[in-house]
Amino acid sequence: MSNVNIRRAVENIKFGINIYTPLVELVVNAIQAIEQKKNTDGKVEILIKRSAQQGMDFDSLPEVIGFVVTDNGIGFNNQNRTSFDTLYSEHKIDIGGKGFGRFTCLKYFEDLVISSNYIEGDTKFNRSFKMGKKNDIIENEKVTPRDFEHTGTTAELKSIKKTKFVEKGHKTIARTLFEKLLPYFCTDGYSCPVVELKDEYNGAIITLNDFLKKEGKDSIIELKSFNQEFILRENNGANQAFDVRVFKFYSPKQQKSQINLVAHKRAVTNTPIQSYIPEFEEEFSETNDAGKTKNFILKVYVFSCFLDEHVSLERGNFDFSKESDVQYGISQVQIEEQAINAAQEVVSSEVNKRSSKKQSLVVDYINKEAPWHTQMLDTVDLSNLPMNPSDEQIELTFQKAKFNAEGELKKDVKAILASEDVESLHDKAADILGRISDSNKNDLAHYVALRCSVIDIFEKSLESKENGKYSSEGIVHDIIFPRKGDSLTTPFHEHNLWLIDERLNFTEYLSSDLPLEGSRSDRPDLLAYDQRVVFRGENEPSNPVMVFEFKKPKRNDFANPSSKDDPVNQVIRYVRKIRNGDFETPEGREINIESNTPFYGYVVCDFDKKVRTWLEEEHDFKPMPDRKGYFRWHANLNLYLEALSWDKVLKDAGMRNKVFFHKLGIK
Repeated sequence: MSNVNIRRAVENIKFGINIYTPLVELVVNAIQAIEQKKNTDGKVEILIKRSAQQGMDFDSLPEVIGFVVTDNGIGFNNQNRTSFDTLYSEHKIDIGGKGFGRFTCLKYFEDLVISSNYIEGDTKFNRSFKMGKKNDIIENEKVTPRDFEHTGTTAELKSIKKTKFVEKGHKTIARTLFEKLLPYFCTDGYSCPVVELKDEYNGAIITLNDFLKKEGKDSIIELKSFNQEFILRENNGANQAFDVRVFKFYSPKQQKSQINLVAHKRAVTNTPIQSYIPEFEEEFSETNDAGKTKNFILKVYVFSCFLDEHVSLERGNFDFSKESDVQYGISQVQIEEQAINAAQEVVSSEVNKRSSKKQSLVVDYINKEAPWHTQMLDTVDLSNLPMNPSDEQIELTFQKAKFNAEGELKKDVKAILASEDVESLHDKAADILGRISDSNKNDLAHYVALRCSVIDIFEKSLESKENGKYSSEGIVHDIIFPRKGDSLTTPFHEHNLWLIDERLNFTEYLSSDLPLEGSRSDRPDLLAYDQRVVFRGENEPSNPVMVFEFKKPKRNDFANPSSKDDPVNQVIRYVRKIRNGDFETPEGREINIESNTPFYGYVVCDFDKKVRTWLEEEHDFKPMPDRKGYFRWHANLNLYLEALSWDKVLKDAGMRNKVFFHKLGIK
């Protein structure tokens, strides 16, 4: 009598199995029972049990509710019975038995019922029982003498749990079973007993041994010319041989090309080949002599004594590591990488076409969207990129490559600085400086391309909407410089003051829409585009101070005689306050101003007849040659003033950067 927590044992089965696993387990046990008996006419019969109730669709098949597996093997003699009643039995250890597989039956079916004819000594017996669900593995056991023609066992899987057997047709079930048992039918030097699948609904019979020749002749073929062998070495120095068999599966439905590692003639793991070679993501196709095109996938099967020795308890995995094995030195990834070479040879021309297409997609993306990556195009490994990559996936691949390259660069620089080898310093330094130059080119190209995008957005913000109105007041200002910001919170790479003047990129102090006197001062007017931007380089008296006043596109009411929003007067008034020492820097430092400190004032607005008259007659501005700007010198304040149209700001920014855009091919 056994004492096992069967429920817990079944619940703990979580990986590497599916609803076919118990059926395959019974078929394999049946084959092994025939091998034990050593009879030459061994046969395994699999009966599909169906529901007595017809489906809603009159033409549909009744649901599959269970299976009956019958063999003419040695039967459940006392030795086999003891093995069945022992958790982790070692009875079949020499042929891969783990003493646990029967528990998978209760994972997907309510009951496993056994009836077996066997011979003990000179007496014939029948043993029947049900697999227990609590503590006893064997329940309701009955052993009675019985006369029979031959020994054998009938094992029935009854009542599927909580799900349906999705594949209902007997041909589909036969194909799936054949795929899972395929190693039994193709292992060199082994003759498999006859395995038949019968449908109780229509009496149809399929012999799995002949599946490739008959039922599956148009759906599965072995590509013998691509079979191969390879060797891997363990940590202890022992060489392990692996045999590879390649099969072509037509009409694969939702299946992907895969590689199967086999242990004791059973496929244990299956890994999509696309995880190694993305070009295997989709099915392949071929056209026969009759002009008919058929889709197919490839399945690679790997056989080895090493795999037999290291298969896991549930036969859903191996006890060596998947990626990098420290104990044995041979990992699942190493085995699969070697075996996949055979599959790649079969469809090498199509894989090359798909790789070329992927390369074209990458080049097209870089040319159109990311020219700053051009320098890296020949060095980035695209092999792991999906077959039809998205722009985001391409960008992430190049960003990762850039990050890795910069990491290697930093490491090499540290190595040179720490090295005492003066003689090789020149050559090493030259190599690293060249790599730094390439990295800088990439960053510069990226920056220039971003400028192009900023100009496009800036141009769009100046356009009127369908209702004739212009963008909200904050949009243009925030594109140039974020409101409520200064150089402490908005570093140079986060503003776009270069749209107005390249000198504004690097400054010691910038203030946008913030009072320079602290909370005691009046806040500059916050109405649309009335925020001031102040610029200065290092806080030295000789450095100029620049004041900007933005006015909303198409706005002209500031030119009214009674307007309090006259931007020219606002700039002048602001300069006077700065000269009077009313303001401090954010750090509380005095703004150093002398009588000869130069000031530059800029008013950015749109010009119409009213605004031009106001500039020329009210403020004595002179037009620039292109008539898109005006200038004036205010001698008393040492202030040079310019009034610029939004169109001029946009056009001049584009012209200053045009040659860079042209060199990158983005304009």
